[in-house]
Formats: sequence, structure tokens, C-alpha cells
Amino acid sequence: MKTDFLVIGAGIIGLSVAKALQEKYPGKSISIIEKEKDVAMHASGRNSGVLHAGFYYTADSLKARFTREGNARLKTFCREHGLKINACGKVVVARNDAEVETLHELEKRGKTNGVDVRIIDERELETIDPNVRTHRFALHSPTTATVNPKEVVRRLRDVVMERGANLYLNTKYLYRVGLNRIKTDRSTFEAETIINCAGLYADKIAKQFGFGEEYTIIPFKGIYLRYGGEDHPIVTNIYPVPNLKNPFLGVHYTVTVDGKIKIGPTAIPAFWRENYEGFKNFDIDDLVEILWYEARLFVTNRFNFRSLAFEEFRKYSKAHLASLARDMVKSIDEKKFDRWSTPGIRAQLLDTRTLELVQDFVVEGDETSVHILNAVSPAFTCSLSFAEWVVEKYVN
Repeated sequence: MKTDFLVIGAGIIGLSVAKALQEKYPGKSISIIEKEKDVAMHASGRNSGVLHAGFYYTADSLKARFTREGNARLKTFCREHGLKINACGKVVVARNDAEVETLHELEKRGKTNGVDVRIIDERELETIDPNVRTHRFALHSPTTATVNPKEVVRRLRDVVMERGANLYLNTKYLYRVGLNRIKTDRSTFEAETIINCAGLYADKIAKQFGFGEEYTIIPFKGIYLRYGGEDHPIVTNIYPVPNLKNPFLGVHYTVTVDGKIKIGPTAIPAFWRENYEGFKNFDIDDLVEILWYEARLFVTNRFNFRSLAFEEFRKYSKAHLASLARDMVKSIDEKKFDRWSTPGIRAQLLDTRTLELVQDFVVEGDETSVHILNAVSPAFTCSLSFAEWVVEKYVN
């Protein structure tokens, strides 16, 4: 099957790339292949649904470049298509004076990135959400919001298909068979340009094209714990001060698009790429490769991986996970956090030379293929703006 552009993966990034291609190259044919029976079956449909503001990231990063604009673009997309948005905002709270200093660093980064964010005192915090607890000060982000991620991705699917893109579901990439030709379990595709947006498998596909040689995906399992009560003890997203040296934001409260509350996520090291639960989707090759790298991280204790792993596995306990969020609020019934959410897997890129987790987006490619190797949070927020940049920079 011949096509001008072939996109591998129908998550938020793959569909956003297809949309950007349609806008830059109207009239060109676009095909999207997806191994699952529908779009958004992995990270794009299993994330928190938070539209981030863009204050965590240093100004020289791609994340800083695309988060603020991506936030506004996705809100506009949702409004234009009648999709739900919860404009509940977000606060980052501190436990001590050292964390207050980090709040000021986050405010500085946010203002440098053009984000609406500012330090507030406890009195003003109480007007935003009277149940939030902090040490002296908090950081307020009014532009943070939540959406239904599956709803957004499915509408984006409809938009690109209405504009003429061909979507092939239940079509699994197998291997490369030529310069610009790939084999799937259904047919062979040939394209002028192949754009790899395969998420958990992006590194494996990239290597077949001669890219991503210094990287591998290390999967981390993220699970939220849902609040089962009918009351609404908090009304805004509440986050702790993060460790800026690693890409995880810590256990936090999320208010979903329909006003429900959840805490999490975990960042539990997974043992194969689709290690969602039990031995479903077990892959022995994945297990061997990933355990090799995780063992090296454990022994060398890079980015404090050893204690991170022990602490994350403890979060399988509902009581323990709920206790980690306790100090960020004044009052909440922890026993009502009684239902696990659907697990998600974070496709986190590891630099195999340094054994460091890569914190920014990574893209490699040439005139025939482009590979989005690292599109971790806030990739959902950045998707429309980031995809336009990828197409503009790499697809000519």
C-alpha cells in the first residue's frame, strides 16, 4: 500500500502529527497504522487528563517551548468540538522553608516561559481551596485544567479522518523491509516519509532505521487511587514540590473533568513494555532487556533508583499511597480512596551511555523517516504544538 506519509501509532502524538501534515501538505495522502483495536489504548488514554501550564521546565527545553501554547491550543480544540474542560487550576504546596525556595524557582521558570503563575500566601490559598495545607506559601497556576483524554484523542481521530487520512486499526508494525517500506501483520506499506510515533516501542522501531542507538525505553507503571465518596473535599489540583532532578512530579491530588478526585500516580518500575497487570502481554525479550538496565540502575543507584524502586513498590498499598497525600490537605477521609484506576505505562527514555532518564522530548530522523523517541509528560498537553514543530523541522 503506497502513501505519501505513514504515521506509526494512533495516540495523541501520532494523530497530532497527522493533523499537522494535513495542514502543511494539503492533498498529500496520509496513512496511520495502529496495532490496537482503537486509538488511545495506551498512555494517551490512560493519563491523568491534566493540561499542564509549563512552569516546571527550564527555558532551553522543548517542554518549556510547547507546554504553554499547547495548553491553550488543546483548550481551544475542546471548546470548538464541545468537549468537557474542568478549569480547576492547580496549586503546588510546600512542607518546609527549603521547599518554599523551590517554589520560587518554579515561579521564576514559569514567568520566563510566559506562564501565568505566582506565589500566594496561606490566606489567598484558602480562597482558592480552603482544604489545602501548605507551609507559608504555595504556587498557584490558574491555567492548569483537566480534560477527558480518551474523549480528546477520539475527536482528534475523527478530525483527521474527516480530512482524508486513512486509519488502519489492528495493524501491527513488524519490521522494516526497505528504505521507505515497512511490513505489518496485514500488509506492506510504502511511504515517502515514515513518522514513528509508537510510544512504548518507538526506540525499537527507530533502531531498525539507524536511529536511537544510544537510547532504550524503560517503562514505569502509573496507577491512581480514586476517591469513592460522594462529597467533594477538594476543588483544585494539589501537587507537592517536586524533585527537579527527576521527571516524576510526586503523589498529588487530581480533580478530574467530572469533578472526581484521585491521588497518584505511582512510578513503579515495570518489567516489560505492556506490564499493566499480572502476566498479560508478557514479553520475554522485553523482560530480559529491561531487567538488564534496571539491574544496572539498581546497582549503580543512578538518580537514586534503588530507594525510588523500594518506595514505589510500597505504593501498591492503598493505605500507604493515601498517607503520602495526607499532609497536603487539612481534612480528608483516607479510607474513601478505595478504587484503583486503570494502570498506565510511562514510556521513559533512558540514555544507555550515562544511565540517566531523559527529561526532554527527543526526536531523530532524516529525509525518509522521523522518530519521536521521548514524548513523556506533558506530551499530551504539548501535542498539537509539538507535532507542528516536528513536521516543520523534520518533514520537508
